[in-house]
Amino acid sequence: MLANALSGLKVIDFTQVMAGPTCTLCLADLGADVVKVEAPAGDLSRALSPWLHGEGVAFLALNRNKRSIVLDLKQPDHQQAARALIAQADVLVESFRPGVMARFGLDYAAVSAGNPRLIYCSVSAYGQHGASKDLPGVDGVLQAVSGLMSVTGARDGEPCKVPVPVVDLITGSLATISVLAALADRQRTGLGQHVEASMFASAIALQHVSFASYFADGQVPGPQGHAAPYSTPNEALRCADGWIMVAAYHPARWQALCAAIGAPELASDPRFADNRRRLQHREALLGLLEARMLAHPRAFWLQKFSAVDIICGPINNYAEVAQSAPFLEAALAEKLQHPVAGPLTLPRSVIGAVGERPRARRAAPTLGQHTREILAELGMPPGNVDALAAASPAQN
Repeated sequence: MLANALSGLKVIDFTQVMAGPTCTLCLADLGADVVKVEAPAGDLSRALSPWLHGEGVAFLALNRNKRSIVLDLKQPDHQQAARALIAQADVLVESFRPGVMARFGLDYAAVSAGNPRLIYCSVSAYGQHGASKDLPGVDGVLQAVSGLMSVTGARDGEPCKVPVPVVDLITGSLATISVLAALADRQRTGLGQHVEASMFASAIALQHVSFASYFADGQVPGPQGHAAPYSTPNEALRCADGWIMVAAYHPARWQALCAAIGAPELASDPRFADNRRRLQHREALLGLLEARMLAHPRAFWLQKFSAVDIICGPINNYAEVAQSAPFLEAALAEKLQHPVAGPLTLPRSVIGAVGERPRARRAAPTLGQHTREILAELGMPPGNVDALAAASPAQN
């Protein structure tokens, strides 16, 4: 089972908010023991709306299967405890600005000397080198500077941010791939290495095909609304009672669409003979399609299109998604019990083998919940555990 693939692997997590925690969440979901090191004030995502009994939902969603220890890295004895954790670790993931871990004496050069098998992953806004490396960054700003906002939203509309933190999530996912690749390389060489994930570079990778198109033709793209810029029909089409998304640009599906809406003559219209010409005459094409589709409701067209293998689907809101057959059949939500927030319903891990539906081993931790437990595992004398645990709200 993939949920146990990394069982026995120890990960020390110095990340917060979303990009870095997405990486360590993936590792935890694969069975790794992830120890989340938090400052006395806690991960910033604990303070993000909404909250359940004071617990931030964003934190609850991104930190299942982890344990929390509170360390104040500005204090020498807490730095020493962090070094002891790292000395026993397989992987370290951090999301400070470049240079911060060095100020704590916890940079790769310092800690790998005593643990040469360590995989050290740095997650940052603009990477570890270059003139921009010290700049701060969050998902929305990176969507802006990477060009993503310039192609998102309605034509001639205001700049539009993707509400989902896609840059954070892709950065965390790419960081996970780098960590897993480094672990595979360690099996061959016996040595760890320093890997990184940059939010800016990850945002560019998210737009891989779009940038390739720009480099090919030099055309600066703008927002396309609900339409794919590279093919048509491949957009939302209006029906009598709402919208559906239709992808019928493949030649056979284009012909099937024309027949399904009762306009087979469109398939032989020179303006629409192939994808290139349909793109040139997209506005006229959409007007002709919608003139037919406005005669019937969504359910009529979804059934008719599906019957002839046209790729389509309703534009669902979250309530509709959560009640949809694909969501329910895949059991994409799970129920957890949290010691403070109480009963939770959250999206479950989707990393699994065929037929495997991974379930969380534990809910996200309260701040410092496992401080004493983790320090005791280091073999620290009880008096020292008491002194260090005094910084943890959970122990006071």
